[in-house]
Amino acid sequence: MFARFLGSLARQNVAVEFVFLLAILVRLLVGLSSYSGAGNPPTFGDYEAQRHWMEITLHTPVREWYSETPQNNLTYWGLDYPPLTAYQSYLHGLFVSAFEPEAVGLESSRGYETPSSKLLMRWTVLLSDVLVFFPAAWWFVRAYYGGRSGTEQAWALSILLLQPASLLVDHGHFQYNCISLGFALAAAAAIIQEYEVVGSVLFCLSLNHKQMSMYLAPAFFAHLLGRSFQKRRPLLHVIKLGVIVIATFAVLWAPYLSSAEAVLQVFSRLAPLKRGLWEDHVANFWCTTSMLPVRAFKWKKRLSVEAAARLAGATTVTACLPFMWNEIRRPSKQGLIRGMLISGLAFFLFSFQVHEKSILLPLLPATMLALDSPWVVQWLAPIAAFSMFPLLVRDGQALTYVASQVLYLLIANPPPSGLGDSCVWFRLAFPASLIGVVVIHLGALFLEPPAQYPYLKAAAMTSYGFVHFVLLVLYLNKKVFTSRTQLERTLEKKES
Repeated sequence: MFARFLGSLARQNVAVEFVFLLAILVRLLVGLSSYSGAGNPPTFGDYEAQRHWMEITLHTPVREWYSETPQNNLTYWGLDYPPLTAYQSYLHGLFVSAFEPEAVGLESSRGYETPSSKLLMRWTVLLSDVLVFFPAAWWFVRAYYGGRSGTEQAWALSILLLQPASLLVDHGHFQYNCISLGFALAAAAAIIQEYEVVGSVLFCLSLNHKQMSMYLAPAFFAHLLGRSFQKRRPLLHVIKLGVIVIATFAVLWAPYLSSAEAVLQVFSRLAPLKRGLWEDHVANFWCTTSMLPVRAFKWKKRLSVEAAARLAGATTVTACLPFMWNEIRRPSKQGLIRGMLISGLAFFLFSFQVHEKSILLPLLPATMLALDSPWVVQWLAPIAAFSMFPLLVRDGQALTYVASQVLYLLIANPPPSGLGDSCVWFRLAFPASLIGVVVIHLGALFLEPPAQYPYLKAAAMTSYGFVHFVLLVLYLNKKVFTSRTQLERTLEKKES
């Protein structure tokens, strides 16, 4: 129904404009809800963290943003993202200060919560989304799906802009993932159009906004390396891209490059070793298996932090190597995006210090495959949002969660001409998955867990999500190998 409606708008050349306006309206409505840590002293939540970073970057020297000083107590929401996040906080601090300086007053504004300041803070996220993610999404759709119909392109754009998990985390919970994800999306669009230097710069911006963008780095690395091997002078091309990456990092880190001590201080804030193997209830391998009644899987008790980090690193790399090898051998545009999805899932499932919000990283390439493999995002997006429900309900976002999930399910059916590849078992698995989601929600609503298992509700949700994510990553790896085998057979026939 939604796709048919877009088709009628496409014939009038207003489908894209409608999708943009709808996406803005939905973001405004989600922003009316509560946010992380609302009215919950003394540390509040992510909303306060973002506001505090604005306060620090506005009123202290740039060299002190990551250092312990009398004005910057790192135990109270110290900056723990790369420099581009700090620069973004400074710009947003200027915006908020222009209308309500009390909201970002140094030390005097801790826990500052007024209706007007909430509105200003919500607008900083909305403007970031509109200025970074929206144009990146449209660029990608035009670059990757440029040969498809106007209806299909508008529908693909709506999937990118109305995916529920991102809406709920950025405009409800309160973060700025739209910036790092937007740069990664724009990087993919640039590389698809063979602007590899521009793509490398854009992905460096993504990495320097949130270090979690490293989840997608193996896919970019493998694709660009594979493309380099196809050049007349591969080594020279690799060196050129390496210089571009180093130069971009050097510009962004310039205030801290005067001494090794300053650089190490920033790095110490970016490496979350002290926070443990995972955070809260996350639907990944380490957290889910730790909930099993088997002593061998009590990872946090049996492994030191260093040992856990090494094990997580080894398993993550192992999970990424198969698709990387295939992409290096025969790089393709679709291979880049599928690689981003597999890599994002591998990091989410196995890497060190994973938060439930990290599912946004693999969700991005899943939405990018909207017309190629619509069943992937139809299946993954609602399950991903469901896996974050324990976090969202703490923020008071149960109603916005339900509304955004329903909206997504209404728009998720692609146009008949844009079905892409099919998955035989999806027709049965998708409704079965949704029934499972409803059953678990109803059980959590009406049943109380035993006193000795107070976290049973959250455990059921994260474990349910984990099973889906594992099945998807296994299927995608199988798809990569089978499609490569078919491609190689076709090429061999042509050569013979």
